[in-house]
Amino acid sequence: MNAFHYQDGQLYVENIAINQIAQNIPTPFYLYSQQGIAEHFTAFDDAAKKHLKKSLTCFAIKSNANPSILKLLARLGAGADIVSGGELLLALKAGIPAEKIVFSGVGKTREELTLAVERDIKQINVESEEEALMLDEIAISVGKKAKIALRINPDVDAHTHDKITTGKKENKFGVDWKKARSLYRLFATSKGLSPVGIDVHVGSQILEIEPFVEAFMRAAEIVRLLRADGIDISTIDVGGGLGVAYTPEDVALSAQTYMSAVGKILADLDCEIVFEPGRFLVASSGVLVSKVVRIKQTELKSFLVLDAGMNDLIRPAIYDAYHGIISVKEGKNDHTYDVVGPICESSDVFGKDRLLPAMKEGDLVVLQTAGAYGSAMGSNYNFRPLCAEVLVNNDQYAVVRNRQSFEDMLTLTSVAPWL
Repeated sequence: MNAFHYQDGQLYVENIAINQIAQNIPTPFYLYSQQGIAEHFTAFDDAAKKHLKKSLTCFAIKSNANPSILKLLARLGAGADIVSGGELLLALKAGIPAEKIVFSGVGKTREELTLAVERDIKQINVESEEEALMLDEIAISVGKKAKIALRINPDVDAHTHDKITTGKKENKFGVDWKKARSLYRLFATSKGLSPVGIDVHVGSQILEIEPFVEAFMRAAEIVRLLRADGIDISTIDVGGGLGVAYTPEDVALSAQTYMSAVGKILADLDCEIVFEPGRFLVASSGVLVSKVVRIKQTELKSFLVLDAGMNDLIRPAIYDAYHGIISVKEGKNDHTYDVVGPICESSDVFGKDRLLPAMKEGDLVVLQTAGAYGSAMGSNYNFRPLCAEVLVNNDQYAVVRNRQSFEDMLTLTSVAPWL
């Protein structure tokens, strides 16, 4: 389904007009389609089951940590890919079983690793020998064996933005794949570690199949070497990275195309294949709804100034990311604007030379494909409140995160007693 569509001259999400929601919710706010998220998860998970005997789809919580979305995905059977102790607690609270949770990330603290061991999560993806030694010590101290996978850095160029590339040898993630065999031999003799899998992840927003194929082949090669050493690898975590179409020119891989490649390379190893999709499941099912503050006309430009800023959606500022921008009221796109926010930064620009209908103060626009790494990366910069989040199901909607008040923003602060 196309969750966002025009009907009777107005932009709808599922079966409710966005302008109707905006009458009751102050802008800016994030707006998510429940049916869209469910359909993307089902398409991904069904494709995995078609090509593989054993698989687990773990949602990357870092992409969108709203508890309602996590609860929805938990009910659909998703596991969780976490990168912090907070995300671990959030996943458990949403109803995702510990045995479906994998813990990734290069900087896990002693406290976070202890929490993961105590909760008996499915797998900890260790990123260095130093981390493994700390985890071994922790597991022994609590009388448990920690199930681990070593994150392999396959030195694969994902052909994506430098800031979201993770699988090249100069990146901070993982261990040089050439060192994997000796490290697994070390782990196999430890008292607190149980090496059950390997982990490989090469980046995010990947639109070509070749980087995936190269990484999968490297993973398969390592599994065969480890089994020759008597180390029983039963899971292969292939990470996430499947991209979505942000620009009109982008052509995203389908779940079927991706899973076909996974199956051809990894299915005969008889391992459970773990996936960590985030963006692919939620990005296109979320938008940021914003209101026009004013049109500022200069000698060179028409600036469409919105009430949303880079504190609400920072991706364009830090990644030069493209988000489609459309009017909530349908019209002929015959006016050119630079669409900007109110933040005191020249980088607070959502799009340059964008075609839209003639706009005026109070009109509504949406920034598309904002369901991933939108609200999750929001901040209080310029002392602006975190905006509301709204979930739609058919013709119903609910506020699933309230907009912060001024008092909310002050809650964790205090004035020094000598002032």
